[in-house]
Amino acid sequence: MSKDIACKQNPRHRIMAVCTSLLVCCIWTRHSVSLSQSSWYRPEPYPVCPALHHNMGTPLMIHIKARSSPYPGSQVKRFPVPDNYVSWSIPWPEYEPVDYTADIVRAGPEWADPDIRKEGQSEDGPRFNALDSGIDRRSILGSYELDEDKLPRNPMGRTGIKSRGLLGKWGPNHAADPIVTRWKREAGQKVIHKLSGKPILQFVAIKRKDCGEWAIPGGMVDNGELVSATLKREFGEEALNSLTASKREKDRLRRLFQSIFSKEKAKEVYAGYVDDPRNTDSAWIETVATNFHDDTGNSVGQLDLQSGDDAGHVQWFDIDQQLQLYATHSHFLKRVTDLWDAHW
Repeated sequence: MSKDIACKQNPRHRIMAVCTSLLVCCIWTRHSVSLSQSSWYRPEPYPVCPALHHNMGTPLMIHIKARSSPYPGSQVKRFPVPDNYVSWSIPWPEYEPVDYTADIVRAGPEWADPDIRKEGQSEDGPRFNALDSGIDRRSILGSYELDEDKLPRNPMGRTGIKSRGLLGKWGPNHAADPIVTRWKREAGQKVIHKLSGKPILQFVAIKRKDCGEWAIPGGMVDNGELVSATLKREFGEEALNSLTASKREKDRLRRLFQSIFSKEKAKEVYAGYVDDPRNTDSAWIETVATNFHDDTGNSVGQLDLQSGDDAGHVQWFDIDQQLQLYATHSHFLKRVTDLWDAHW
């Protein structure tokens, strides 16, 4: 933001900014009817944005990675958005977001919406805030607003880019993140961290090919797909390279999955907005992060980790607050350590 724009912010605007931040921090994720299709899904209220974060596992008050430049996979730079102008409730006539949709999305693959601005808003267009012919366009955060062009407006505020970027759907793009954990052991005994005095958890991590960052294996929910099915599919594709497995190996993996990804072991740790660098003003990612913990190590110990699909590498990592992970994945892991009273 230039100095002359900053000077235009009068005391009244500053008061509005503070009040808006307080209101935003009162938003709570709630039950999403679409995600409840999965029989094991039991959502619980969780604040989207407490004031402090500092990589300590709490969510962000306002998205930060969703305002980073350049946009992933491109040299496109976002229109700079300072913290006090993120909220849509703060008037900002000078705001001119960059219009960008990646070529892979503009090519019209099966998983992407058409550019409805070119085709016009017809009766056959997307039905936002609704279950639309198998595509869930509802948000976990509740109903979202439409802008002057009748396009979805990011509920967490401005990002500096409009249109869809790398995301296929206008509005919420639903994802699922399976967090598979086990206790770190030596000679069969849990390893206790010297400083915290708590046992150390390990989780399966992948190194993303697109950005080189380590992350939880996960991906987008296909149209009409149950979240529970997405969790299994994405883990298999990214951490076990199931796409190239033989029939015999796929049968073995299927039996193993039934043990690891059982309803009894599934524990949701987060459901809501993700501060993802691919987000735009018109499209954003929401996820359900679910922990599958193997207390004895008997089932996950049989996993033959092989990277595949979007993963460059895959391995077990000790969970620790010093880990630098993709998007808000560190926050998800903090919730897991709280769940099992493990070292953080």
